[in-house]
Amino acid sequence: MTKPADDDLGFTFLATKRGEVLIRHRGRLAATLRGAAAREFLAGMEGASPAERQRAMARATGNYRRGNERLARTHPHNRG
Repeated sequence: MTKPADDDLGFTFLATKRGEVLIRHRGRLAATLRGAAAREFLAGMEGASPAERQRAMARATGNYRRGNERLARTHPHNRG
């Protein structure tokens, strides 16, 4: 089994005829962008590298690393 590339976070998107953008994470719907947000998102996708696209989709869904994962793992509430 091969390990996915570090820049592949598992996001894909689909622009619909109605002007919506459906963002999926590992096959499951994670966010739907409409109106100005959808237009802004699509404009940002033009000319973006695959890694930049993945990060943009993560930001759009709110599913991105915030830098506190290591601290959260050791917090007393999260200990098994």
